[in-house]
Amino acid sequence: MTLNELEALPKEILTCADVAPILMANPATIHGQAVERPELLGFPVIVAGRRVKIPKAAFLRFMRGEVSG
Repeated sequence: MTLNELEALPKEILTCADVAPILMANPATIHGQAVERPELLGFPVIVAGRRVKIPKAAFLRFMRGEVSG
């Protein structure tokens, strides 16, 4: 999946499996990092129980190198 394809997905919240191909990483690795040390990912995540949710807009800004506030 490319960044443009990810952007075209009709959802505002992404999963670790959605972003893994973009980051060239294993979804389980991203999930583990999100649970253990989310601040090291560089993009915001929402951890709810065992689920990890990634706001699409924030992830796209991160991947484009845009800095917020």
